Amino acid sequence: MRRTRAHAAPAALALALVVTLVSSCGLTSGSPMTDDVSPGTIGRGEPLKGADLTVASKEFTEQLILGAIMGIAFQAAGAQVLDRTGIQGSIGAREAVKNGDADAMYEYTGTGWITYLGNSDPIPDPQKQWQAVHDADLKNGVTWLPPSALNNTYALAMNQANFKKYGTRTMSEVAALSKSDPSAVTLCVESEFANRADGLPGLEKAYGMSIPAKNITQMDTGIIYTQVAKGSCTYGEVFTTDGRIKSMNLEVMKDDKKFFPNYNAAPVINTKALKKHPQIAEVIEPVTKRLNNTVAQELNAKVDVQGQDPHEVALDWMTAEGFVKQD
Repeated sequence: MRRTRAHAAPAALALALVVTLVSSCGLTSGSPMTDDVSPGTIGRGEPLKGADLTVASKEFTEQLILGAIMGIAFQAAGAQVLDRTGIQGSIGAREAVKNGDADAMYEYTGTGWITYLGNSDPIPDPQKQWQAVHDADLKNGVTWLPPSALNNTYALAMNQANFKKYGTRTMSEVAALSKSDPSAVTLCVESEFANRADGLPGLEKAYGMSIPAKNITQMDTGIIYTQVAKGSCTYGEVFTTDGRIKSMNLEVMKDDKKFFPNYNAAPVINTKALKKHPQIAEVIEPVTKRLNNTVAQELNAKVDVQGQDPHEVALDWMTAEGFVKQD
């Protein structure tokens, strides 16, 4: 799994890319979801029977799983679902829902607030961040339904050997360690994270620390996880729902000053589609409530570590949770 952090790209650049991305994303393509599912704890009475709904997602693992989860939920509730998951880039999927080429997707609150709505300062409280995005995006014909606890944001993580050695659990403790033992705090980060205001420079400022350049190694995302697991660097930049955190038994530092933006996943629905089929909200709400970082890490790991198919992972989880039944 991994996305480019397109959700933090400058708004002007994002808007400039819209036409290109939408024209190249294949939004006219798609295939029907044909899962043989019936209502479990959701979709009873098939409240979406007769509805034709198109579900979209971005192209990285977590989004493919979330898109499949949403489509399976709608199918169990009686809808015919067209699968347009896997659209390249944030903007293409967003525009598909916004202009009605797709009806629904899971999106991240921080992406909506920063990238799509052009705000530079995130809102620390997750619920207030969602509410602000919800209220501001209504004018764009997009409705954000209540968010999940799944928060795919930045963090620093370390392996168990270094965790036992240094014992840090929070970013404040990492900052204290950087002052008491500067050589102990070495970082593996992406070049983008190393230079962005909402990355390392802002993190250092928020926590009052200054990491020497010789203690910072820049590398690709996938390599970071491997190097942290080996202990080649004490701390590595990770994404909080990445399956490799669990599979490599990494310890994630708590962002106790809430510096990093909230990226809570929430169902985003084309407002016209929601008015036509208001039952969408009640069908997807229990599923959204069940999503959190632990669930996301487990599901993402099944794809990225074990090599399973994202749609099958979603279907197995929906069945195991009792949301749907496989006929």
